[in-house]
Amino acid sequence: MSTRVVVLGAGFGGLELSTMLSEALGDDVDVTLIDKSDAFVFGFSKLDVMFGRETPQAVRLAYRDIAKPGLRVLQETVTAIDPEARVVTTDAGVHEADVLVVALGADYDMDATPGLAEAGNEFYTVAGAERLAGIIPEFSEGHAVIGVAGAPFKCPPAPSECALLLDDALRARGVRDACRISFVIPLGTPVPPSPETSAALMAEFDQRGITLIAGRRVASLDAARSVAVLDDGTDLAFDLFLGVPKHRAPDVVIASGMTENGYVPVDSATLRTRYDGVYAVGDVATAGVPKAGVFAEGAARVVARQLIAQQRGGEAPAAYDGRGSCYIEFGAGRVGRVDIDFLSGPVKTGTFNAPSSALVAEKDEFGACRGARWFGAPVA
Repeated sequence: MSTRVVVLGAGFGGLELSTMLSEALGDDVDVTLIDKSDAFVFGFSKLDVMFGRETPQAVRLAYRDIAKPGLRVLQETVTAIDPEARVVTTDAGVHEADVLVVALGADYDMDATPGLAEAGNEFYTVAGAERLAGIIPEFSEGHAVIGVAGAPFKCPPAPSECALLLDDALRARGVRDACRISFVIPLGTPVPPSPETSAALMAEFDQRGITLIAGRRVASLDAARSVAVLDDGTDLAFDLFLGVPKHRAPDVVIASGMTENGYVPVDSATLRTRYDGVYAVGDVATAGVPKAGVFAEGAARVVARQLIAQQRGGEAPAAYDGRGSCYIEFGAGRVGRVDIDFLSGPVKTGTFNAPSSALVAEKDEFGACRGARWFGAPVA
């Protein structure tokens, strides 16, 4: 019988893992990829939707288009996970696995920040970005606050990108002088692993008149007063609030008993959990790397290589190195890049690549090649 691999979550990690197993093993492996959604959206596409550069429909990649040997994709909602038995229950049935990979990402805990759902707008979901696409063009004066409600959070540069793209949008309409922009972040700098990247972003904020409030998180919002209350008790009045909710593992993962402090602990080298035959990759796991798609993809490759080696009797692959590159929108049609290395050396490093037109094209190619690889024609 073929090895039964059940992958929960069709994000960067789940898609890369499933694709690699199909490419290497074809029909010699039985991969079931489960996701509650019917389509994938790159995280950076949410900003494109939010600022009217793309429509929600244009950024969706439908899971039904995936056709690869040894792989079936199911749109089902996971309702229970038994990591000891490697059994998954969904709203459509039960799936038994020889190998179980949890790649369900991080969910947003709106209730953890009182008032956020009532008084603010979040831009970390497609629905939230789409809603803001109708609100931002109507904002012409007052104080806009981009506020992060807790760390860690997905794609650490994204709130900085939001601030810069909002500045662009207001300038394009000729209303920037009537607006203030503040950015609240619980981290000490915008991109802590890379002082050079942080310095470039902060210089951009200074040049554009964007106020950075670092080392603080938004603790609550008061809808009656239109005030964001920071964790030091400071009140920050706003006319438009753009929020990043607190993150945590999905409820079904927490209920499974796999988590500690909100996430699934794993061996950073192998992504194995404490349960035999169970791995966790991406935002749901604590692997010592940022919560971003490119790191989920890298972790998935390590797991895939282990499973391929087991199937073929080869040597175990090298440990996960925690390397990845994140593209950063600097506004005015410019894109920079930071190359992160979290695990391969004695210290974390982040190398900054200054914004350029070449990096605009590189970012476009980053998305295009993955879209073609994961959703393209069946593997021969």
